[in-house]
Amino acid sequence: MKRKFVLGMIMLGVLALLSYGYSSRTVHAQSERSQAAGPPEIIPHRLNERGADNYSLTTGGTTPTSPILYHGGPLINTPTVYIVWYGNWNQGNGSDTPTGQQIVRDFVNAVGGSPYFNINTSYSTNGYVVTGGVNNGGETSDAYSRGTRLKDADILTIINAKINASQLPYDANGVYFVLTSSDVNEQSGFCRLYCGWHTAGTATAGHVRYSFVGNANRCLSGCAAQTTSPNSNAGVDGMISVIAHELEEATTDPDPRSGWADSGGAENADKCAWTFGHAQYQVGNGSWANMTLGSRNFLIQRNLFHNLIGPNGLGDYCMVNATQN
Repeated sequence: MKRKFVLGMIMLGVLALLSYGYSSRTVHAQSERSQAAGPPEIIPHRLNERGADNYSLTTGGTTPTSPILYHGGPLINTPTVYIVWYGNWNQGNGSDTPTGQQIVRDFVNAVGGSPYFNINTSYSTNGYVVTGGVNNGGETSDAYSRGTRLKDADILTIINAKINASQLPYDANGVYFVLTSSDVNEQSGFCRLYCGWHTAGTATAGHVRYSFVGNANRCLSGCAAQTTSPNSNAGVDGMISVIAHELEEATTDPDPRSGWADSGGAENADKCAWTFGHAQYQVGNGSWANMTLGSRNFLIQRNLFHNLIGPNGLGDYCMVNATQN
């Protein structure tokens, strides 16, 4: 009996040590990520678990989601988009090209005031009036100043350098995007855990809201919805859907989880990620789109319309616009 007791105590001790080692590693890993991102935390856009397809894409549900809540923090009335083209956007791979850049510019210039982006007006509260508008504040380029393997902290460093060099203005209502060519990796998880992210931080000039989005051509199966796309550039078209997602979240929750987020921390576009609604149509090359912005067709993930009287009563619904889900 004594021998069994001793053996039992030894086994409990071993299990305790293993448990401590696991929890120590877990806490350490979380701590490292938090320090790299800095407060407030980074909110990532998850991968497309369904992979890239060439048939009608996932529509998503038509019932209300769990409610999204306002946490008392600031919103951006009308965001101004600033772009840093990071890496080499003049490659011969058919995606990291000047034509690809123009697709992004055309999206930024057309999305403001669209029925799609006007969904965000439903988040006006506490003296903040979200207009649904988007301004294009300009762009600059960066030829690998931080190499081809970026860390989370490098994104703010890149933006800070561009503001300090007067290549971009400081704008408290700006959302600064670092858009990377497909030969650049973001080491904390691009193509492995996420397709992009947004957060806020402190630059030399002041408080900034900013985002990382990589060219989905690096991992079409994880960060795009289809391998043939409306603008014949699957990587950039996939990237634009992520840019839209990050822009609307940066508008309604610019300092993560202080604006609009649900009880689990999901922001508006998170709750509708990788669903494209019931208004999809095919374009000439056989790919699918769900909206026209300016002269281009796009396939863009739905966003959450707050307090909409929908088909199942008042609630928060994933929508493409005010009438189409």
